[in-house]
Amino acid sequence: MSPSYPFHDLYALSTVLSGKDLKVPSKRTPAGIYISINVGFRRCWKSAISVLSSEASAAWADTATLSPQASPAFSVEIRASYEADRILGCGELIRKLELSWDELLNHGNEPFNLSFSSVRGVHPSLTLKVAIVHACDDALSDSFIDCKIDRDTDAGHARLATYVKRRRVSHLKAAVQHFQLVLDQCPVSHPDHAAALTNLAWACLKGYTQNDLHDIDATTSLFREALALRPQHHPDHPLYLYNLTKALTWRHIRESTAADIREAAQLYHELLPLCLEGTYLRSIAAGEYGVDYVIGECNDLPIDASEEGICLRRVVLELCPQGHQLRPGALHKLAWALVTHFKQCGNVDDLDESIRFCREAVSLCPEGHTGRGSNLNNLAYSLQVRFDHQGKPNDLDEAISLYEEAPRLCPVGHEYRDTSLDNLGGALATCFDKRKDIDDITRAISLYREALTLCPPGHPRRDTTLNNLALALKTRYDALDISEDLNEAIDLCRESLGLNRLDNPECHATLQNLSSALCSRFTHTQKNEDVEEAINLCQESLVALPSLHPDRHFSYIWLKEAYVSRYQILHDPADLSLAVDNFRLASCHPTQGFPPRIIQAYRWTIAVEQHGHGSALEAYSTFFELLDAHLATRSSTTSQREAAAAFHYARSLPADAASLELVEWGRGQQWSLASRLKTPVEDLESANPKLAHNYLELSKLVSNAAQDSTTITDRAAADLAATKYRKLMEQWEAAVAEIRSLQAFSRFLLPPSYADLQAAARHGPVIILIASEYLCSAIIVPTSGDPHHVPLSSITLAIASWLLTKWHPNQDPENQQPTSRPPTPKSPNGDPPPLRPPSKPPQQQTHLLNQPAKAHLKTWLPATP
Repeated sequence: MSPSYPFHDLYALSTVLSGKDLKVPSKRTPAGIYISINVGFRRCWKSAISVLSSEASAAWADTATLSPQASPAFSVEIRASYEADRILGCGELIRKLELSWDELLNHGNEPFNLSFSSVRGVHPSLTLKVAIVHACDDALSDSFIDCKIDRDTDAGHARLATYVKRRRVSHLKAAVQHFQLVLDQCPVSHPDHAAALTNLAWACLKGYTQNDLHDIDATTSLFREALALRPQHHPDHPLYLYNLTKALTWRHIRESTAADIREAAQLYHELLPLCLEGTYLRSIAAGEYGVDYVIGECNDLPIDASEEGICLRRVVLELCPQGHQLRPGALHKLAWALVTHFKQCGNVDDLDESIRFCREAVSLCPEGHTGRGSNLNNLAYSLQVRFDHQGKPNDLDEAISLYEEAPRLCPVGHEYRDTSLDNLGGALATCFDKRKDIDDITRAISLYREALTLCPPGHPRRDTTLNNLALALKTRYDALDISEDLNEAIDLCRESLGLNRLDNPECHATLQNLSSALCSRFTHTQKNEDVEEAINLCQESLVALPSLHPDRHFSYIWLKEAYVSRYQILHDPADLSLAVDNFRLASCHPTQGFPPRIIQAYRWTIAVEQHGHGSALEAYSTFFELLDAHLATRSSTTSQREAAAAFHYARSLPADAASLELVEWGRGQQWSLASRLKTPVEDLESANPKLAHNYLELSKLVSNAAQDSTTITDRAAADLAATKYRKLMEQWEAAVAEIRSLQAFSRFLLPPSYADLQAAARHGPVIILIASEYLCSAIIVPTSGDPHHVPLSSITLAIASWLLTKWHPNQDPENQQPTSRPPTPKSPNGDPPPLRPPSKPPQQQTHLLNQPAKAHLKTWLPATP
């Protein structure tokens, strides 16, 4: 039996140590938990507010001195506070325990547990320690001020907890009524206005989740207004952020509002760094029903390739740190958005990022992972797009290898087997364009036909497969001149176009491909209606595309082909002029990659030479300018040579283009590539030391980046090195442009201008010898007037080299002693490769595997001459 103590001159020194299983009856997330001690009917002491841990426990070290003389009744309350600092009312009562003074004092200064009645399946408990002291002057007395605002607030909490437990609407209405009364007493200027708004909003949200209230818009507005009153650095800011995310999430659940889930993701992105690890708020915010639900819903949203959409995808990825189970999906969606944005805007940074994210996604999906197939497909697709843009053979080889694996992961009967077959066919068609192995295009056609059997009428991807099969047949027609292929291609294009709505963002692809096929048929049948339709289709595709969309490049190509075809039949000079206009537009379209533009500039030179048009100088200048810019993107000499070798056919540029500009660009290209790494800048250092220092520092960085790239074998690391080099080159070129803006340095790193050469010719003409294994010629620069081109058909490269050593013995490029007479010319093994009519760059559509049909991605690939 517990001993009884004489209460006169005795005091209890009570220390609250900890609590566990502290669940809130209303299921609302608290700012913290505190303990209240009542003696008689007076609340005489409360602890500090302790932040609840993820295990629903809390710790205190608060001590109260209590007098048994005040009343024989003693009680302890556990309460939840919804404000971290100033509390409106007393908070929500979790549980209350009444006990006698004997029960309190019967533990001999040792810690003991108080167990409370069950809350949501668990029994809250407290650990206390009580000591007996004598003659204390600091015994607590009631210091709490009871007012109507507090009474209504507490009544509202009590009614809401009862509603959650018993699901009676009358209790919900009573809670809302009490909280509304409190809000009416707390105007905007009142310090408790935000707390009053939040209490009312939570009661309304709880009713909404149980279908007892329906005005979620008003509820969300209350949360938003409260958050505005709790800005950053306010102790309640994190909890108020979380409150708004809950309202937005519930509205999204019921109404499928994409804007709500996007905003919730942004709020979680701000909230999670503010939530300390191990806290209850962190555990629920970062849990399955918190941010993980929002991430999953964002991953299910259609791809938005706008800047805002990509920003959302970056936010979602940041919400999925390394090791997060949803990270592969977030990487997948961000990579897709970036490659789509690249297709629309042509920013190569987007493409490089897409490939990097795709590689990480593949690395997180080992064999057997359900997402491996789609991530392999998307990495292959991004690599193929980069090959189209930059022409790196390794990208195409890797893409084909990845596409070859995808059908194995999508066996017969798989939902997306048609997509994997389609995409592999597209890669093989691209391979044929570059390597001309007829087996590649034949296999591509077989794959497309198999994919089409899996897309019967009514299938959402039938239009894309029809288009791709038509494209492959047209490509084989260009190679083998099989008329049946061309006719089938036209029929398939028309069927695909019939399945495409004109507002479809990819409809322009089918318009362009049908135009190409009709133009080819016109060259054989000379039926004017074919070429007229081809022109109209291209013009229609241009109307559908924004001014900077990369695929306008292909519309210009098809328009050019149509006008050239009609000019060759009707000989109307207006058609030739229109063709040249579209050559210019295709070659100079800024968001298309360098290789396709270089090809068009080359074809422009061929066309103007064949037809005697006056734009020859511009065509050659454009070709060399684009080639120089393209080579500048390569970080090593080897990769530059590989890039230049892709345009080997340019060696046969006609010699009668008598243009000094050709020589300037040719020498300028070699000069600028060499001078990027080491250039004397003494004059610049004297005139502008700051610019000179910046230029030299960037040159060092470019040189180091180029050297570092030569030792990298890992593809992902090579991608990063190439991106770093390209960005450095952009900075280097900007620095050179700034230097050239100075009047005295307008020719910095450039060869002499034509005016400089004419000045040098004032005492006699300057003769420039052009020599190669294919042809030799000379350009004579007079003191005034245009240069003169002199073909040297009887001079070979060997003779030209002998002449160089004869006139300048110290400049023998082969370090050989000059001979006394020139070598005897040898008969060439063959004439330079004949010029054939340029083939038309096909346009190929590519699916992204495992994605909704309405979000197809497509690519159009130019053929090399």
